[in-house]
Amino acid sequence: MAATTLSENQGKRSWIYAKKVKGPLFTYRQYVGYLLLCMLIAAPFIKINNEPLLLFNVLERKFVVFGSVFFMQDLHIFVFGMLVAMVAIVLFTVVYGRVWCGWTCPQTIFMELVFRRIEYWIEGDANEQRKLAKSAYTTTKLIKKLCKHSLFFIVSFFIANIFLSYILGVEALLKIISDPVEQHIGGLASIFLFSCLFYGVFAYVREIVCTTICPYGRLQGVLLDDQTITVAYHYKRGEPRGKLNKLIEEKSTGDCVDCGLCVQVCPTGIDIRNGIQLECVNCTACIDACDAVMEKIQKPKKLIGFYTSRDIDRLALTKKKNTRAIAYSIVLVVLIVVFFGLIMSRSAIDGTLLRAKGTSYIFRDDGTVTNLYNMELTNKTSRTLPFTVISNDEHFTIQALNNKHALKKGESVEFSFFLIAKKNKIRKYKTEVDIRIISNGKDIKKMKTNFVAPVGAGQ
Repeated sequence: MAATTLSENQGKRSWIYAKKVKGPLFTYRQYVGYLLLCMLIAAPFIKINNEPLLLFNVLERKFVVFGSVFFMQDLHIFVFGMLVAMVAIVLFTVVYGRVWCGWTCPQTIFMELVFRRIEYWIEGDANEQRKLAKSAYTTTKLIKKLCKHSLFFIVSFFIANIFLSYILGVEALLKIISDPVEQHIGGLASIFLFSCLFYGVFAYVREIVCTTICPYGRLQGVLLDDQTITVAYHYKRGEPRGKLNKLIEEKSTGDCVDCGLCVQVCPTGIDIRNGIQLECVNCTACIDACDAVMEKIQKPKKLIGFYTSRDIDRLALTKKKNTRAIAYSIVLVVLIVVFFGLIMSRSAIDGTLLRAKGTSYIFRDDGTVTNLYNMELTNKTSRTLPFTVISNDEHFTIQALNNKHALKKGESVEFSFFLIAKKNKIRKYKTEVDIRIISNGKDIKKMKTNFVAPVGAGQ
């Protein structure tokens, strides 16, 4: 039976006061969490080729991943990258359960390693928080609540700015903050709204994000099977439960002394002894708490640990292949190969080439015939690119109608040019011609078009 944060009698939410946890797994989780926090905060400020490490500017339809700029023309590559990330998370869940949620999810990291640390610092451990919540409002209680929620909002304001720096860019965000208020009403309103959103999530909504709102948690029932490694209670070893004195007197009881610490440290308020539950985020707090108790009573550790259902039940005589994990792995490998193939084949310049509307071939007095074309080029790199447009066919030459010979980073330019051929070289009404864009002696883009002229016009 899954635990819940709602009171069964009153239908109201029961506030969770998670007890402080100590142990090796919590220490490792801190290392991982604070490292990811540092990376999250630093990423918008790190520049590669004058571009941020990560940028998802939906407003300008510009995306930057590890310094490589992706515009809307590269949307297919970006979609493939997202598919690879999604399949990787699904595959990881099939094999290792909801470890992503407990160890690397930003919601968990901010909640457990930042906001709950502030709460412990100001209000104390779980029992002290519970007593403070039930006590009457005094000056001390008001000061503690005011300090806690003020710090919560300050941290939420900081998170909102970091979040927006991934969307707008650090330079644009600093401009919003430093310029006069009337010049950036919308930007400042966005900062305030996101600050309130994050404050509401971490101060009040909390574990409901993981247990109810997040769709990834709801998918666990579909993804997990009896060979998924997940945080579980070894009930065959722990049951029947008994108090410590009974455990010493009667050897018929299991190793679980029914201390309840595994429930007290759980950030979602569940009892892991009730079996695998959707609310479990695999944070491993219950493992550390239970191991500490087992060590004190001189019993083997890992009464709660990383197990599969088959490990506990001992029903399988032979190891069965996990076909879902194999299938996801194959899909993931294919997607990665395709993704890197798209990255490698991605050109520095994107462009379109069309014959000018409403025009036809033009005969010239020098014995040539021409077609007029419109071209648009976009520089997708973070540097200025000199370029030249030439024809791949020696019978055709190009006469540009502008003096544009270089594209600045991110710049798009439109121009027209004539494609010229001698009349006596025309062999068919529509001739396919390859147009090459050359930069620094290298082909960076190839396009095809049709040259239209009557056959035998020069005879």
